[in-house]
Amino acid sequence: MAQIERRVRLFRNGRNQALRIPREFELEGDEAILRREGDRLIVEPVRKGRLLALLRDLAPLDEPFPDVDKDLAPLDDVVL
Repeated sequence: MAQIERRVRLFRNGRNQALRIPREFELEGDEAILRREGDRLIVEPVRKGRLLALLRDLAPLDEPFPDVDKDLAPLDDVVL
């Protein structure tokens, strides 16, 4: 996959440094996550609702859910 690269200008917006994101780099949505890795800034879109969509598309399980509590001590016997 070839990487697209473009030089952009930084500017001040009040007390913040900002840059304009060119159309070919636009992110979907209206929120992003910004993190620093060394001298790089990484910007990722916040994707909402993807887990729910994935779960909705999964086929139902035909197996009974295992009894995960069967080998545990009763709660009254647990000492903290």
